[in-house]
Amino acid sequence: MGISRQAFDEVLDIIGRQPTIDELSTLLAMWESNGKQQSLYGWLRGQHHVVERNDYLYEGNADNKTIREPRVKECLGIAHDLCNNYQFSILNSQFTTGLLLYMVGNVSGEFAGSEYARRCLHLVDEPMAMGGHEEDCEYIEMILGALAAGQMIDCHAPVGQGGLFCSLLRFTAPLGYDILVPREVRLDAFLFGEEAGRYLVALPETGDDAFLLKMDEARLNCCFLGRTTKNRVMVDGFDFGLVSQYCG
Repeated sequence: MGISRQAFDEVLDIIGRQPTIDELSTLLAMWESNGKQQSLYGWLRGQHHVVERNDYLYEGNADNKTIREPRVKECLGIAHDLCNNYQFSILNSQFTTGLLLYMVGNVSGEFAGSEYARRCLHLVDEPMAMGGHEEDCEYIEMILGALAAGQMIDCHAPVGQGGLFCSLLRFTAPLGYDILVPREVRLDAFLFGEEAGRYLVALPETGDDAFLLKMDEARLNCCFLGRTTKNRVMVDGFDFGLVSQYCG
């Protein structure tokens, strides 16, 4: 793969075990595009999803601007905390590994009013209002419902309580998922924000081109997340553990 022994040892030190080929490929690809100006170790240990301050102002609340963005590894504890009280039912028992996972709708930088904000950041805000999203949700539901009826996608579901992280667990269980987070949005907002108007979609790789064409025709934004895996959760190349640790 062209990885030096030093870089391999750095990955080994961070992950805490022998990395798989897929993990190495993911991490190296991310480093090549985002952090080659520093050591792989330094980038992995300290990487943040850097955005301009004005990109995540919430309801004019200046307090939220100063909240430190967690690193990928720190999100592991947040994920366990959020999922502890959830009872996950298996929605898609026929899912197979390797399905493509997309999020349809705008990528949101909001986390105010979420379970994450209340439980982990102790921010007391009103629950996020649906106002302004109802028409979006109806339209997206109509489009995705038509694609499901035509067997162009396997399944779809809204992003709900616990944000994308917990919604993906509900969506893919008893399998898991391996996803990457867009660099232009805060990591915690992307994983744990609960803004409405976003939907998860699973489809086979053979249907990718047709699905993207339909999204373009419908003028819907969509973001590629990753793929379904066998019983594990991966975020940005880090192993978040077995699905059973979250779904009990």
